[in-house]
Amino acid sequence: MKRASIDLGTNTCLLLIKEETPSGERILHDESNVVRLGQGVAQSGLLGEDAMARARACLARYVETAKSFGVNPQQILAVGTAQARDASNAHDFFTDLEKTLGLHFRVLTGDEEAKATFLGATLPSISPTTMVVMDIGGGSTELVAMPESNGNIWGESLPIGAVKITEKFLPSDPVTDEEFWAAEEAINQSLSRMKSWRDSLDQKISGRPSFVAVAGTAVTLAMLQLEMKEFKSAELDGVKITRGDAHRLVEELKWRSVAERKTMTGMEVKRADVILAGALIFWRVMEELRFDEALISTRGLRYGVFSL
Repeated sequence: MKRASIDLGTNTCLLLIKEETPSGERILHDESNVVRLGQGVAQSGLLGEDAMARARACLARYVETAKSFGVNPQQILAVGTAQARDASNAHDFFTDLEKTLGLHFRVLTGDEEAKATFLGATLPSISPTTMVVMDIGGGSTELVAMPESNGNIWGESLPIGAVKITEKFLPSDPVTDEEFWAAEEAINQSLSRMKSWRDSLDQKISGRPSFVAVAGTAVTLAMLQLEMKEFKSAELDGVKITRGDAHRLVEELKWRSVAERKTMTGMEVKRADVILAGALIFWRVMEELRFDEALISTRGLRYGVFSL
């Protein structure tokens, strides 16, 4: 049986098509494009016309791709995340998509997004009960664990994301020290409410938790660290980024202009303007919540939505 999912996030739009067989699943198509649907939402509370046009064009292509694999639009499990929760005109946008493209979108709550991210991110070498997952999106960051065998997900969705932090705190190019410090302070404040959660992990998980990072920011940082010119999931899954590595990457990105970032080996060009904010969130999570190293997973929400 063939199944497909679409994850329409604040920054990216992802399509996954897989085939489920008695011997397991086979990935037929896995694609990601930056559409920046959440551009300007933090200021206006609305999805912009240009942003909706970019997303609509991408989704139209995805529908045709799915059809080429024998999956109809009505069969696609399509989900919206932070920007869909934040923008007051998101409902009208999704209603229009259903009329024009046949896609029915489910807007996930923060808890549902966190659960799907966790379920999708699991690396085969790690027991789920010892794993902590971080997903840095454009509009929010999820931190979740499943420390007990009953399958309950434990964590939170925080209102900090690469696009949101960039638009609110990092307008200059390159950023100023004052802007950078303000962004860092805002991230630290948001993370402060997770410190008791982090303390409880040590009591609930025997031994050191395995910290796993998913989604575009994490993958881009791994590609920058490896100076990898092309995305290769098999080579990226399980790559280790230490707390020191994360700090170094932040410092390398901080002093560069967006144009200079675009020339870095491993950089996704359309992510260059928000990658500093994403890297800053990545580093501050590791510092504030005491994670020494992160393992990269190229999977995540688009895989986990099938289990909701």
